[in-house]
Amino acid sequence: LSQLPGWSVRPDGSIVIATGNDDALGLYRCTPYNSYGTAGESRPTRVLLKDPPAFTVRPKEEYFQEVGRELVIPCAAHGDPPPTITWVKVGSVGKSSAQVDGNSSLVLHPLIKEQHGVWECTATNQVASVTTATSVHVLGTSPHAVTNVSVLPLLLAANISWEPGFDGGYFQRFSVWYTPLVRYPPRAHHDWVSLSVPAGAQHLLVENLQPDTSYQFSVLAQNKLGSGPFSQIVTSVPRGFPVTTVPPEPPAMTVHVFLSPPRALTANETVRGVLLRWDPPARASVALSGYALELRQDKGGWEVLERSIPGTDTQVLVPGLIKDAFYEFRLVAFAGSYISDPSNTVNVSTAGMEVYPSRTQLPELLPQPVLAGVIGGICFLSVAVIFSTMAACIMNRRRAARVRKRRQDPPLVFSP
Repeated sequence: LSQLPGWSVRPDGSIVIATGNDDALGLYRCTPYNSYGTAGESRPTRVLLKDPPAFTVRPKEEYFQEVGRELVIPCAAHGDPPPTITWVKVGSVGKSSAQVDGNSSLVLHPLIKEQHGVWECTATNQVASVTTATSVHVLGTSPHAVTNVSVLPLLLAANISWEPGFDGGYFQRFSVWYTPLVRYPPRAHHDWVSLSVPAGAQHLLVENLQPDTSYQFSVLAQNKLGSGPFSQIVTSVPRGFPVTTVPPEPPAMTVHVFLSPPRALTANETVRGVLLRWDPPARASVALSGYALELRQDKGGWEVLERSIPGTDTQVLVPGLIKDAFYEFRLVAFAGSYISDPSNTVNVSTAGMEVYPSRTQLPELLPQPVLAGVIGGICFLSVAVIFSTMAACIMNRRRAARVRKRRQDPPLVFSP
Protein backbone atom coordinates (compact mmCIF):
# COMPACT_ATOMS: atom_id res chain seq x y z
CA LEU A 1 0.00 0.00 0.00
CA SER A 2 2.91 2.36 0.58
CA GLN A 3 3.47 2.43 -3.17
CA LEU A 4 -0.04 3.75 -3.84
CA PRO A 5 -0.45 7.47 -3.02
CA GLY A 6 -3.50 8.22 -0.89
CA TRP A 7 -3.98 4.62 0.26
CA SER A 8 -3.87 3.73 3.99
CA VAL A 9 -5.03 1.13 6.49
CA ARG A 10 -7.03 2.06 9.58
CA PRO A 11 -6.46 0.39 12.97
CA ASP A 12 -9.62 -1.66 12.48
CA GLY A 13 -8.21 -3.09 9.23
CA SER A 14 -10.25 -0.99 6.76
CA ILE A 15 -8.58 0.31 3.58
CA VAL A 16 -8.99 4.03 2.82
CA ILE A 17 -8.64 5.06 -0.84
CA ALA A 18 -8.47 8.85 -0.96
CA THR A 19 -8.90 9.14 -4.73
CA GLY A 20 -10.73 6.51 -6.71
CA ASN A 21 -9.18 5.65 -10.08
CA ASP A 22 -8.38 2.62 -12.22
CA ASP A 23 -5.80 1.46 -9.64
CA ALA A 24 -8.63 0.69 -7.24
CA LEU A 25 -10.43 -1.68 -9.59
CA GLY A 26 -10.23 -5.42 -8.85
CA LEU A 27 -10.85 -8.13 -6.24
CA TYR A 28 -9.88 -7.66 -2.59
CA ARG A 29 -9.42 -10.18 0.25
CA CYS A 30 -8.76 -9.49 3.92
CA THR A 31 -6.53 -11.81 6.02
CA PRO A 32 -6.60 -11.35 9.81
CA TYR A 33 -3.70 -12.68 11.89
CA ASN A 34 -2.03 -12.43 15.31
CA SER A 35 0.91 -14.05 17.11
CA TYR A 36 -0.73 -17.46 16.78
CA GLY A 37 -1.24 -17.17 13.06
CA THR A 38 -4.38 -16.77 10.93
CA ALA A 39 -7.66 -18.58 10.39
CA GLY A 40 -7.63 -17.76 6.67
CA GLU A 41 -8.62 -15.01 4.32
CA SER A 42 -12.07 -13.55 3.79
CA ARG A 43 -14.29 -14.02 0.79
CA PRO A 44 -13.33 -11.76 -2.15
CA THR A 45 -15.06 -8.45 -2.76
CA ARG A 46 -15.03 -6.57 -6.07
CA VAL A 47 -14.46 -2.81 -6.35
CA LEU A 48 -16.18 -1.08 -9.27
CA LEU A 49 -15.94 2.57 -10.29
CA LYS A 50 -19.18 4.41 -11.12
CA ASP A 51 -19.60 7.98 -12.31
CA PRO A 52 -21.93 10.38 -10.42
CA PRO A 53 -24.38 12.43 -12.50
CA ALA A 54 -23.02 15.50 -14.28
CA PHE A 55 -25.13 18.04 -16.20
CA THR A 56 -24.49 18.28 -19.92
CA VAL A 57 -27.27 20.86 -20.46
CA ARG A 58 -28.26 23.32 -17.74
CA PRO A 59 -31.30 25.62 -17.82
CA LYS A 60 -30.77 29.39 -17.89
CA GLU A 61 -31.03 31.32 -14.63
CA GLU A 62 -34.32 33.01 -15.64
CA TYR A 63 -37.12 32.55 -18.16
CA PHE A 64 -39.80 35.13 -19.07
CA GLN A 65 -42.94 34.06 -20.94
CA GLU A 66 -46.52 35.33 -21.44
CA VAL A 67 -49.34 33.54 -19.65
CA GLY A 68 -51.11 30.99 -21.86
CA ARG A 69 -48.05 30.37 -24.06
CA GLU A 70 -45.71 27.36 -24.07
CA LEU A 71 -42.40 27.33 -22.20
CA VAL A 72 -39.81 24.55 -22.66
CA ILE A 73 -36.81 24.47 -20.28
CA PRO A 74 -33.97 22.03 -21.19
CA CYS A 75 -32.02 19.90 -18.71
CA ALA A 76 -29.79 16.87 -19.42
CA ALA A 77 -27.13 14.88 -17.54
CA HIS A 78 -24.94 11.78 -17.94
CA GLY A 79 -23.42 9.30 -15.50
CA ASP A 80 -22.78 5.62 -14.86
CA PRO A 81 -25.37 4.27 -14.51
CA PRO A 82 -27.39 6.82 -16.57
CA PRO A 83 -29.21 9.19 -14.19
CA THR A 84 -32.94 9.86 -13.91
CA ILE A 85 -34.09 13.49 -14.45
CA THR A 86 -36.93 14.91 -12.33
CA TRP A 87 -38.43 18.43 -12.12
CA VAL A 88 -40.13 20.01 -9.08
CA LYS A 89 -41.38 23.52 -8.23
CA VAL A 90 -39.87 24.86 -5.01
CA GLY A 91 -42.50 25.44 -2.35
CA SER A 92 -45.32 23.72 -4.24
CA VAL A 93 -47.81 21.51 -2.40
CA GLY A 94 -48.98 18.35 -4.15
CA LYS A 95 -48.44 17.37 -7.76
CA SER A 96 -47.79 20.09 -10.33
CA SER A 97 -49.32 20.20 -13.81
CA ALA A 98 -45.88 20.29 -15.49
CA GLN A 99 -44.77 17.67 -18.02
CA VAL A 100 -41.35 16.32 -18.98
CA ASP A 101 -40.64 15.39 -22.61
CA GLY A 102 -38.36 12.66 -23.93
CA ASN A 103 -35.29 14.90 -23.68
CA SER A 104 -35.91 15.50 -19.95
CA SER A 105 -36.97 19.10 -20.70
CA LEU A 106 -39.66 20.76 -18.58
CA VAL A 107 -42.76 21.60 -20.66
CA LEU A 108 -45.23 24.19 -19.30
CA HIS A 109 -48.21 24.39 -21.65
CA PRO A 110 -50.30 26.37 -21.27
CA LEU A 111 -48.30 28.54 -18.87
CA ILE A 112 -50.38 29.66 -15.87
CA LYS A 113 -49.84 32.16 -13.06
CA GLU A 114 -49.37 29.44 -10.42
CA GLN A 115 -46.30 28.09 -12.28
CA HIS A 116 -44.37 31.29 -11.55
CA GLY A 117 -41.43 30.65 -9.21
CA VAL A 118 -38.26 28.59 -8.83
CA TRP A 119 -38.02 25.16 -10.51
CA GLU A 120 -35.34 22.55 -9.75
CA CYS A 121 -33.95 19.90 -12.10
CA THR A 122 -32.44 16.91 -10.27
CA ALA A 123 -30.29 14.15 -11.81
CA THR A 124 -30.05 10.98 -9.70
CA ASN A 125 -28.28 7.61 -10.02
CA GLN A 126 -26.95 5.00 -7.57
CA VAL A 127 -23.87 7.10 -6.83
CA ALA A 128 -25.23 10.60 -6.09
CA SER A 129 -27.80 13.30 -6.88
CA VAL A 130 -27.09 16.76 -8.33
CA THR A 131 -29.53 19.68 -8.65
CA THR A 132 -29.72 22.90 -10.65
CA ALA A 133 -32.39 25.62 -10.45
CA THR A 134 -34.05 28.24 -12.67
CA SER A 135 -36.63 31.00 -12.14
CA VAL A 136 -39.82 31.18 -14.24
CA HIS A 137 -41.51 34.58 -14.59
CA VAL A 138 -45.10 34.47 -15.91
CA LEU A 139 -46.00 37.77 -17.64
CA GLY A 140 -49.46 39.24 -18.23
CA THR A 141 -51.03 38.38 -14.86
CA SER A 142 -52.26 40.22 -11.78
CA PRO A 143 -49.61 40.76 -9.07
CA HIS A 144 -48.52 38.07 -6.66
CA ALA A 145 -49.04 38.47 -2.92
CA VAL A 146 -46.47 40.44 -0.95
CA THR A 147 -44.42 38.53 1.63
CA ASN A 148 -42.69 39.10 4.97
CA VAL A 149 -45.20 41.67 6.23
CA SER A 150 -43.99 43.15 9.52
CA VAL A 151 -45.49 45.75 11.87
CA LEU A 152 -43.41 47.99 14.13
CA PRO A 153 -45.58 49.42 16.96
CA LEU A 154 -45.02 53.14 17.56
CA LEU A 155 -46.63 55.86 19.69
CA LEU A 156 -50.27 55.95 18.46
CA ALA A 157 -49.02 54.63 15.11
CA ALA A 158 -47.55 51.61 13.35
CA ASN A 159 -44.96 51.26 10.59
CA ILE A 160 -45.88 48.56 8.04
CA SER A 161 -43.19 47.09 5.77
CA TRP A 162 -43.18 44.20 3.27
CA GLU A 163 -41.39 42.58 0.36
CA PRO A 164 -43.19 42.94 -3.01
CA GLY A 165 -44.18 39.87 -4.98
CA PHE A 166 -43.77 39.55 -8.74
CA ASP A 167 -45.67 42.33 -10.55
CA GLY A 168 -47.00 40.15 -13.39
CA GLY A 169 -45.07 42.19 -15.96
CA TYR A 170 -46.81 45.52 -15.20
CA PHE A 171 -46.23 48.41 -12.81
CA GLN A 172 -47.84 47.63 -9.46
CA ARG A 173 -49.08 49.81 -6.61
CA PHE A 174 -49.75 48.86 -2.99
CA SER A 175 -52.35 49.73 -0.40
CA VAL A 176 -52.36 49.00 3.34
CA TRP A 177 -55.62 47.78 4.91
CA TYR A 178 -56.26 47.85 8.65
CA THR A 179 -59.10 47.52 11.16
CA PRO A 180 -59.29 47.69 14.98
CA LEU A 181 -60.13 44.61 17.05
CA VAL A 182 -62.72 45.53 19.69
CA ARG A 183 -65.24 43.40 21.56
CA TYR A 184 -68.27 45.44 20.46
CA PRO A 185 -67.32 47.21 17.23
CA PRO A 186 -69.40 50.30 16.31
CA ARG A 187 -69.14 49.28 12.66
CA ALA A 188 -69.16 46.04 10.70
CA HIS A 189 -66.26 43.83 11.67
CA HIS A 190 -65.21 43.53 8.02
CA ASP A 191 -65.21 47.31 7.40
CA TRP A 192 -61.52 47.82 6.74
CA VAL A 193 -59.78 51.15 6.09
CA SER A 194 -57.35 51.34 3.15
CA LEU A 195 -54.44 53.73 2.64
CA SER A 196 -52.63 54.16 -0.68
CA VAL A 197 -48.87 53.70 -0.66
CA PRO A 198 -46.69 56.18 -2.62
CA ALA A 199 -45.31 54.73 -5.85
CA GLY A 200 -42.11 52.77 -5.33
CA ALA A 201 -42.42 52.59 -1.52
CA GLN A 202 -42.32 49.32 0.44
CA HIS A 203 -43.44 50.70 3.80
CA LEU A 204 -46.13 53.00 5.19
CA LEU A 205 -46.65 54.82 8.50
CA VAL A 206 -50.25 54.43 9.74
CA GLU A 207 -51.03 57.23 12.21
CA ASN A 208 -53.89 58.33 14.52
CA LEU A 209 -54.39 54.85 15.98
CA GLN A 210 -56.01 54.22 19.34
CA PRO A 211 -53.57 53.35 22.13
CA ASP A 212 -53.53 49.85 23.62
CA THR A 213 -55.93 48.57 20.93
CA SER A 214 -55.18 45.58 18.75
CA TYR A 215 -55.21 46.20 15.00
CA GLN A 216 -55.13 43.86 12.02
CA PHE A 217 -52.98 44.82 9.01
CA SER A 218 -52.79 43.44 5.47
CA VAL A 219 -51.19 44.63 2.21
CA LEU A 220 -52.78 44.45 -1.27
CA ALA A 221 -50.94 44.74 -4.61
CA GLN A 222 -52.64 45.96 -7.82
CA ASN A 223 -51.65 46.45 -11.45
CA LYS A 224 -53.52 47.25 -14.70
CA LEU A 225 -54.99 43.72 -14.82
CA GLY A 226 -56.49 43.80 -11.31
CA SER A 227 -55.71 42.99 -7.71
CA GLY A 228 -53.56 40.21 -6.37
CA PRO A 229 -54.40 38.27 -3.21
CA PHE A 230 -54.21 39.96 0.18
CA SER A 231 -51.08 39.31 2.18
CA GLN A 232 -51.02 37.36 5.41
CA ILE A 233 -52.90 39.24 8.16
CA VAL A 234 -50.69 40.53 10.98
CA THR A 235 -51.97 41.75 14.36
CA SER A 236 -50.18 44.37 16.45
CA VAL A 237 -50.87 46.87 19.27
CA PRO A 238 -49.63 50.50 18.97
CA ARG A 239 -48.11 52.05 22.07
CA GLY A 240 -49.89 54.67 24.18
CA PHE A 241 -48.62 57.50 26.36
CA PRO A 242 -46.96 56.34 29.62
CA VAL A 243 -49.07 57.24 32.67
CA THR A 244 -46.84 55.96 35.51
CA THR A 245 -43.17 55.71 36.32
CA VAL A 246 -43.29 51.96 35.81
CA PRO A 247 -41.00 51.01 32.92
CA PRO A 248 -43.03 50.59 29.73
CA GLU A 249 -43.79 47.12 28.54
CA PRO A 250 -41.75 45.85 25.61
CA PRO A 251 -43.30 46.27 22.15
CA ALA A 252 -46.06 43.81 21.45
CA MET A 253 -44.93 40.78 19.55
CA THR A 254 -46.43 40.22 16.16
CA VAL A 255 -48.94 37.38 16.33
CA HIS A 256 -50.76 35.49 13.63
CA VAL A 257 -54.52 35.12 13.40
CA PHE A 258 -55.75 31.57 14.00
CA LEU A 259 -58.69 31.65 11.60
CA SER A 260 -58.39 29.51 8.50
CA PRO A 261 -60.42 30.31 5.35
CA PRO A 262 -63.61 28.49 4.31
CA ARG A 263 -62.85 25.19 2.59
CA ALA A 264 -63.93 23.32 -0.54
CA LEU A 265 -65.97 26.12 -2.18
CA THR A 266 -67.95 24.66 -5.12
CA ALA A 267 -70.52 26.02 -7.59
CA ASN A 268 -73.50 24.22 -9.20
CA GLU A 269 -76.06 25.50 -11.72
CA THR A 270 -79.74 25.29 -10.68
CA VAL A 271 -83.01 26.50 -12.23
CA ARG A 272 -82.97 29.51 -9.88
CA GLY A 273 -79.31 30.54 -10.25
CA VAL A 274 -75.86 29.38 -9.14
CA LEU A 275 -75.69 27.48 -5.83
CA LEU A 276 -72.44 27.87 -3.89
CA ARG A 277 -71.51 25.33 -1.17
CA TRP A 278 -68.54 25.23 1.22
CA ASP A 279 -67.16 23.69 4.40
CA PRO A 280 -66.56 25.81 7.54
CA PRO A 281 -62.99 26.86 8.47
CA ALA A 282 -60.88 24.11 10.00
CA ARG A 283 -59.54 26.39 12.77
CA ALA A 284 -61.06 29.43 14.52
CA SER A 285 -59.82 31.06 17.73
CA VAL A 286 -63.37 32.24 18.61
CA ALA A 287 -66.89 31.28 17.54
CA LEU A 288 -67.63 31.77 13.82
CA SER A 289 -69.74 34.92 13.18
CA GLY A 290 -70.49 34.80 9.47
CA TYR A 291 -69.23 34.99 5.91
CA ALA A 292 -68.88 37.57 3.14
CA LEU A 293 -69.17 36.57 -0.53
CA GLU A 294 -66.95 38.33 -3.08
CA LEU A 295 -67.12 38.14 -6.88
CA ARG A 296 -65.52 39.62 -9.93
CA GLN A 297 -66.71 39.59 -13.52
CA ASP A 298 -64.51 38.97 -16.55
CA LYS A 299 -61.23 39.32 -14.59
CA GLY A 300 -62.24 42.73 -13.17
CA GLY A 301 -61.82 43.95 -9.61
CA TRP A 302 -63.19 42.01 -6.63
CA GLU A 303 -66.48 43.32 -5.17
CA VAL A 304 -68.50 42.31 -2.10
CA LEU A 305 -71.76 40.67 -3.21
CA GLU A 306 -73.17 39.62 0.19
CA ARG A 307 -71.83 40.91 3.53
CA SER A 308 -73.99 39.11 6.09
CA ILE A 309 -74.16 35.36 5.43
CA PRO A 310 -74.89 33.62 8.79
CA GLY A 311 -72.09 31.58 10.26
CA THR A 312 -74.32 28.49 10.42
CA ASP A 313 -74.93 28.49 6.64
CA THR A 314 -72.84 26.41 4.28
CA GLN A 315 -74.55 27.37 1.02
CA VAL A 316 -75.95 30.45 -0.73
CA LEU A 317 -77.94 30.95 -3.95
CA VAL A 318 -76.68 33.62 -6.36
CA PRO A 319 -79.34 34.77 -8.88
CA GLY A 320 -79.19 37.70 -11.25
CA LEU A 321 -76.04 36.77 -13.23
CA ILE A 322 -75.56 38.28 -16.67
CA LYS A 323 -75.79 35.82 -19.54
CA ASP A 324 -72.65 34.91 -21.54
CA ALA A 325 -70.29 36.25 -18.84
CA PHE A 326 -67.44 34.80 -16.76
CA TYR A 327 -67.60 35.07 -12.95
CA GLU A 328 -65.23 34.21 -10.09
CA PHE A 329 -66.43 33.72 -6.51
CA ARG A 330 -64.61 33.42 -3.16
CA LEU A 331 -65.54 33.54 0.56
CA VAL A 332 -64.01 35.09 3.65
CA ALA A 333 -65.00 34.08 7.19
CA PHE A 334 -65.42 36.23 10.30
CA ALA A 335 -64.99 35.06 13.88
CA GLY A 336 -65.46 37.77 16.46
CA SER A 337 -63.32 40.61 15.16
CA TYR A 338 -61.06 38.41 13.03
CA ILE A 339 -61.19 38.02 9.26
CA SER A 340 -59.78 35.02 7.42
CA ASP A 341 -57.87 34.80 4.19
CA PRO A 342 -60.05 34.21 1.09
CA SER A 343 -61.15 30.67 0.26
CA ASN A 344 -60.36 28.92 -2.99
CA THR A 345 -61.80 30.61 -6.08
CA VAL A 346 -64.52 28.95 -8.19
CA ASN A 347 -65.21 29.93 -11.79
CA VAL A 348 -68.73 30.19 -13.25
CA SER A 349 -69.49 30.76 -16.93
CA THR A 350 -73.07 31.72 -17.85
CA ALA A 351 -72.59 30.93 -21.54
CA GLY A 352 -75.75 29.08 -22.63
CA MET A 353 -77.32 29.22 -19.14
CA GLU A 354 -80.94 30.23 -18.51
CA VAL A 355 -80.34 33.24 -16.24
CA TYR A 356 -83.14 34.35 -13.89
CA PRO A 357 -82.66 38.02 -12.82
CA SER A 358 -82.88 38.93 -9.13
CA ARG A 359 -85.55 41.39 -8.00
CA THR A 360 -83.01 43.31 -5.99
CA GLN A 361 -80.86 43.85 -9.03
CA LEU A 362 -83.50 45.27 -11.42
CA PRO A 363 -82.75 48.95 -10.62
CA GLU A 364 -79.10 48.36 -11.43
CA LEU A 365 -79.92 47.39 -15.01
CA LEU A 366 -80.18 51.10 -15.97
CA PRO A 367 -77.57 53.77 -15.26
CA GLN A 368 -78.59 56.44 -12.74
CA PRO A 369 -78.95 59.32 -15.29
CA VAL A 370 -81.10 57.19 -17.62
CA LEU A 371 -83.24 55.98 -14.72
CA ALA A 372 -83.76 59.59 -13.55
CA GLY A 373 -84.78 60.64 -17.07
CA VAL A 374 -87.31 57.83 -17.34
CA ILE A 375 -88.87 58.70 -13.98
CA GLY A 376 -89.02 62.41 -14.93
CA GLY A 377 -90.70 61.60 -18.22
CA ILE A 378 -93.32 59.46 -16.49
CA CYS A 379 -94.05 62.26 -13.98
CA PHE A 380 -94.38 64.86 -16.80
CA LEU A 381 -96.84 62.66 -18.74
CA SER A 382 -98.89 62.09 -15.57
CA VAL A 383 -99.18 65.85 -14.89
CA ALA A 384 -100.10 66.52 -18.56
CA VAL A 385 -102.90 63.93 -18.45
CA ILE A 386 -104.29 65.44 -15.23
CA PHE A 387 -104.35 68.99 -16.67
CA SER A 388 -105.94 67.79 -19.93
CA THR A 389 -108.69 66.00 -17.99
CA MET A 390 -109.40 69.10 -15.87
CA ALA A 391 -109.58 71.38 -18.96
CA ALA A 392 -112.01 69.01 -20.67
CA CYS A 393 -114.25 68.98 -17.58
CA ILE A 394 -114.31 72.81 -17.40
CA MET A 395 -115.18 73.15 -21.11
CA ASN A 396 -118.01 70.62 -20.78
CA ARG A 397 -119.48 72.52 -17.80
CA ARG A 398 -119.40 75.86 -19.66
CA ARG A 399 -121.05 74.34 -22.73
CA ALA A 400 -123.85 72.80 -20.59
CA ALA A 401 -124.46 76.16 -18.87
CA ARG A 402 -124.91 77.99 -22.20
CA VAL A 403 -127.41 75.37 -23.39
CA ARG A 404 -129.51 75.70 -20.21
CA LYS A 405 -129.57 79.51 -20.46
CA ARG A 406 -130.66 79.42 -24.09
CA ARG A 407 -133.61 77.17 -23.22
CA GLN A 408 -134.78 79.50 -20.38
CA ASP A 409 -134.80 82.76 -22.45
CA PRO A 410 -138.30 83.68 -24.07
CA PRO A 411 -138.45 83.48 -27.85
CA LEU A 412 -138.10 86.74 -29.78
CA VAL A 413 -141.25 87.92 -31.71
CA PHE A 414 -140.79 90.02 -34.86
CA SER A 415 -143.87 92.12 -36.01
CA PRO A 416 -144.27 93.08 -39.66
